[in-house]
Amino acid sequence: MSEFYKEITPAGFGIAIKQKQVLFSKQSPFQKVEIIDSDSELGKILTLDDLMMTTEGDEFYYHEMISHIPMMHHKNPETVLVIGGGDGGTVREVLKHSSVKKVVLCEIDGMVIDACKQYLPTIACGLDDNRVEIKVEDAIAYIKDKKDEFDIVLIDSTDPMGPGEGLFTEEFYTNVKNSLKKGGIVAAQSESPVVNKNEIKKMYKLLKKVFPICAAYTSPIPTYPGGYWAWAYCSVDVEPLSYYADNRAAEITKSCKIYNKEYHYARFALPNYLKELLENC
Repeated sequence: MSEFYKEITPAGFGIAIKQKQVLFSKQSPFQKVEIIDSDSELGKILTLDDLMMTTEGDEFYYHEMISHIPMMHHKNPETVLVIGGGDGGTVREVLKHSSVKKVVLCEIDGMVIDACKQYLPTIACGLDDNRVEIKVEDAIAYIKDKKDEFDIVLIDSTDPMGPGEGLFTEEFYTNVKNSLKKGGIVAAQSESPVVNKNEIKKMYKLLKKVFPICAAYTSPIPTYPGGYWAWAYCSVDVEPLSYYADNRAAEITKSCKIYNKEYHYARFALPNYLKELLENC
């Protein structure tokens, strides 16, 4: 009988994936890092503290959404900060934008970076690009003294627990806002609208205190809790859908599996229950 990787959500349901073998399993100073070779179309899987982070088979659902939605709303994104995201998928997508001159990856756990470089090279392939600067340190400390430095900040964090807990505070979001240049944009993963409604409500309450402009966008992710995910779009001065980089989009869409202009615009159309949840934040 095959073994399965299983993840059950607080809502009482979840996913199961047939697994062949565990390729990597170590406890870092921050969390348990595992890479599993699955007996499925998903290929290899990265988990942190036994929670799904990414799979070779569906990683693009997440990485294309956190990257290209905010990037396409900026007229000339040259400097990008990725917080978390040690698997490298978000960095890979950001580097598709020809305007980008520098990407800083700030990941607290170097073991994640090293394991993904070794076992998930199709996801981590951008980490060796000469435009990428890797900082293995706590983003909470890193961002404190940054002022007017980044065009785009992407908060590619784990859930609000363990090493990711401090990335869900008003102080941290304020420091992120201060690190933006004029016209800067933030995108942050903001949990599942299906199984993390309380977490979403807390997060958007904090974000709305800090950012004059705060909106949600959503997309499916097959292996994430509930199969449906949300991201927060935040800025001081750029409304979502107020500008779209058609020239860059024409080039980037060729290498994307789900991203295109029509899909982008549809991401900001929210279901009624999520609209009501966010209106009450």
